[in-house]
Amino acid sequence: MQVIDQIAADPLFARAAEAIRESPSPLAISGLWGSSAPMAAGIVARRLQRPLLLVTAHLDDADNARDDIETLFGTTPEVLAAWEGLPGEGAAAAEIAAERTALCARLAADDVPDAIVAPIQALLASVPTAATLDANAVDLAVGGRRDPRQLVEWLIAHGFNRQDQVEQAGDFALRGGILDVLVSGAVDAIRIEFFDDVVESIRVFEVGTQRSIRALDRTRIALPPDTARLSADQTTHFFEYLPKHAIVAFVEPAELQEFGRTVLKRLGPPPGMFTVEAIVRLAAQRATLHLSRFTSEAASPERALSAATSALPAFDAKPADAVQQLVALGDEGRVIVYCDNQGEADRLRELLEQVAASGAAATAASAIDTATGFLSHGFRWSMTAETASRGRAAVSLVANREIFHRYSQRHRLRRVTTGRPIDSFLDLQPGDHVVHVVHGIAQFMGMKTMQKAASRQLEEFLALRFGDGATLHVPSSQIDLVQKYIGAGAARPRLSKLGGTRWKAARARVEEAVSDLAAELLRVQAERDARPGTAFPADTAWQREFEESFIYAETPDQLAALAEIKRDQSRARPMDRLVCGDVGYGKTELAIRAAFKVVEFGRQVAVLVPTTLLAEQHAQTFRERLADYPFSIESLSRLRSRKEQGDILARARRGQIDILIGTHRLLSRDVRFADLGLVIIDEEQRFGVEHKERLKLLRATVDVLTLTATPIPRTLHMAMIGLRDISALATPPLDRRSIATSVTHASPELIRSAILREMSRDGQVYFVHNRVKTIDRIADQLRALVPEARFLVGHGQMRPEELEDVMLRFVRREADVLVCTTIIESGLDIPSCNTMFIDQADTFGLADLHQLRGRVGRYKHRAYCYLMLSPDRPMTDAAARRLKAIEEFSDLGAGFQLAMRDLEIRGAGNLLGAEQSGHIAAVGYEMYCRLLEAAVRRMRGEAPPVTVETHLELNFEAYVPRHYVASDRQRMEIYRRLAGCRTPEEVAQVETDLVDAFGKAPPQVDTLLALADIRVRAAPWKIRSIVRREPDLIFTVDDLKHVEPLFNGAAGSVRLADARTIHWRLPDTYFHGQTLLRVLKQRFVQSATAPAGAA
Repeated sequence: MQVIDQIAADPLFARAAEAIRESPSPLAISGLWGSSAPMAAGIVARRLQRPLLLVTAHLDDADNARDDIETLFGTTPEVLAAWEGLPGEGAAAAEIAAERTALCARLAADDVPDAIVAPIQALLASVPTAATLDANAVDLAVGGRRDPRQLVEWLIAHGFNRQDQVEQAGDFALRGGILDVLVSGAVDAIRIEFFDDVVESIRVFEVGTQRSIRALDRTRIALPPDTARLSADQTTHFFEYLPKHAIVAFVEPAELQEFGRTVLKRLGPPPGMFTVEAIVRLAAQRATLHLSRFTSEAASPERALSAATSALPAFDAKPADAVQQLVALGDEGRVIVYCDNQGEADRLRELLEQVAASGAAATAASAIDTATGFLSHGFRWSMTAETASRGRAAVSLVANREIFHRYSQRHRLRRVTTGRPIDSFLDLQPGDHVVHVVHGIAQFMGMKTMQKAASRQLEEFLALRFGDGATLHVPSSQIDLVQKYIGAGAARPRLSKLGGTRWKAARARVEEAVSDLAAELLRVQAERDARPGTAFPADTAWQREFEESFIYAETPDQLAALAEIKRDQSRARPMDRLVCGDVGYGKTELAIRAAFKVVEFGRQVAVLVPTTLLAEQHAQTFRERLADYPFSIESLSRLRSRKEQGDILARARRGQIDILIGTHRLLSRDVRFADLGLVIIDEEQRFGVEHKERLKLLRATVDVLTLTATPIPRTLHMAMIGLRDISALATPPLDRRSIATSVTHASPELIRSAILREMSRDGQVYFVHNRVKTIDRIADQLRALVPEARFLVGHGQMRPEELEDVMLRFVRREADVLVCTTIIESGLDIPSCNTMFIDQADTFGLADLHQLRGRVGRYKHRAYCYLMLSPDRPMTDAAARRLKAIEEFSDLGAGFQLAMRDLEIRGAGNLLGAEQSGHIAAVGYEMYCRLLEAAVRRMRGEAPPVTVETHLELNFEAYVPRHYVASDRQRMEIYRRLAGCRTPEEVAQVETDLVDAFGKAPPQVDTLLALADIRVRAAPWKIRSIVRREPDLIFTVDDLKHVEPLFNGAAGSVRLADARTIHWRLPDTYFHGQTLLRVLKQRFVQSATAPAGAA
């Protein structure tokens, strides 16, 4: 029997349902503890077969209630988003407005969900009327008529931005007869294909790949109107959409109403807001439930019921004792424990079986069931007061994390956003510097369509200007010879002379330098390979259970890095692996899993961090993650008394501590371990020279895992393979909201409103002011502006102990706002802090802004970052571009690419040494990586990879015309993709994507694709070139024997000019139109595959 059905059989619910049928006046049910209030409302609504609106006080309560209903009833309620928008927050406000209006539109269409959850803040704000929603929407159906030009005008009039391709909400793109649109709040983008004014097709497409994923018969482009700009007759209250027979349930009505009044008081009475009293009056027009722990004064005595529930006892901090308490609940009746996933459930079942094996509590332990789901707060239900007094069994619902005191983390968000990688080459603009592999550094002047000298056929070229004023036109078919120049700083590089010797000399110097670097790194690796180490065993059942209990979905990069770490641990040599990853990419989880393997094997782990605060945070994270397992975890820092430190050191020496976390104090001579097996180092570059020397000694004997938040670009990672064991995390987690980022002038009204909004969410605020001289004056101004808030000030010129005390007080939530310098840039993780102001943001670098912004957005709420400008100081063009970039790319994953022109170089310096920066500047970043990779192969005695690029001169007009793809950026992307194709299937995918995004291809593009197909089919045959010299096709090959099968049975005649040249004389008709391309492709297809060894 389902537990919800067992509880629903309680006579209390029959009486409640009957009372609601008899009268719509409020019915109070008291005695509801834990998550029993949303459950009780759900049971009553289900019994009466009516929709439910559940109203809570806080945003967190609404999220919890949504999860409780989903877990207990198996259906996911809709959530009415609370209005958070402030002036200047276009994208964030539009997203929330879209969520609100989408729910209203659904209700207007009589598509009523079983349950809706709303914090009181969401009901206080008005919503557009149904007529206003219709006026802001366009309906389209396949076969219907709509003038695309009028539709574009309508989109522009409603604030949409025309782009080359749709990448974020509010974008649209028009390419010929194809219109792409992404509306705020929509999960997917829409692609509409027109023939004249007839809608030929409607498709949903993924923004990341720009590929269509499914077809639709019809769609509605609904734009969420800005309620702040609507007149009174264009807005209404949410109850206007709620069916009359719905049940409205207020959870803790007294608390809810008081909080609603507090919100209105803090935010002021903005237009379109309703009072709490008005909401209560509107709700009273429907059947109303008042749910609370204590007796309500709002309902008359005859309209009051009482449930016999109770809160669960606080579980013991020791896992073994906590499980015994759980078993004791089993003596009183049925117990269900809700676990986040199957891994947690398996681990709990294992602990219960150990209790059952002891015999005494076997019956009680067997009465405990597990289920998967998120229960916010456990409770004990005794059916009714009278049945409980007769000794009838109770039902206890328990959250697994309550037993083991694990941090409550939301494992699913309403909106999932992933960052889209940015190819730096595609950011290429006229005037940017590039590197031509053969000729050196030049300036890109743009794309030009010109006639080829020999054939007079049109082709597109990249125009490059060199230092002597000479211009080189690079055919688009050779676009892979050109790289965007990324140097080691802001200095402009010197242009090479076309045909000059300076480029060759610079390249030779860098080749020599990277050879020396590769030799040194290989020597270090060889020494490490020769040392003995511990080969840890394969994963045990415990390790698998532990990893399965991770409440987030691992990214592919995390899984790959984990496999590399475990492979290192399984070898009998010391591990020395570096894990690089941007803010929030999951490095700590990898470290915890590596530590688990070591401590389960019976050895100890030391975790070394740069600050006391990070030591405390890591200790908390490790304890919560390992709470179900019998491992001892301690932290060693100045926050511990001298006596406590002595005790910890003594226990570490005796082997009684499994994981010891601390600052450089761990490197002191008096710190000794009984059997140290792994050292985890967080941000090694932040330690001093003396500490690094001590770490070098450690590396000789134990496994070392180093974590850094400085991302390493994939190009450098690939070049370093074989030199240094590196795992790069480049994929952002899937369940992190993007951060609403806005560039704005410093405004007292905005600052006050945003701080009060964060406080109304029970959150905290960072205010970054990077000038120590004036920081106290700024803090005083803020105190006067927001007297309701509590402030702390922290900066790097404080004594370390004083600064750490400030940070600890902030972590313990003794203040609402931290006014600080950039000391918070890396490492600090405060989930409750979700609003950040960066004062004088135009003075910061792009990487610094990104790293700072990564400190917020680490929790379930929407995070806000305000880049504030001084109104009386002009801003440089470069600063404007930086701020525009950081504002546009607000997704978590954007940082790995966007930021990271200087972070990439900083990452290279950390890995390779500062002297390598000069060599990077000399030849550019990508060329440096290519030379390093070649040097590594040479030093290791590996032959360079043999790749044959087939050059085609067939005298066809093959390019992407501007009338088909207008954007230079997109045309370059097409040429780059085709140049990178290695198989016919990859060419076919490019063709599919082109037709999907741009419509039917013109003849020039068909020819371009056909030539690319022939090129990739010819390469495995080691054909260097195919040149048209009528009546012959001339083939230059590496090996005649390899290509013999290609000409077997071929029409015309074949003769050998020399050992590497074949002339194939064809009938005249083969040179007409596109016949030659078809014949060539057919020859490769009929010859099937190249002979063995040809590739």
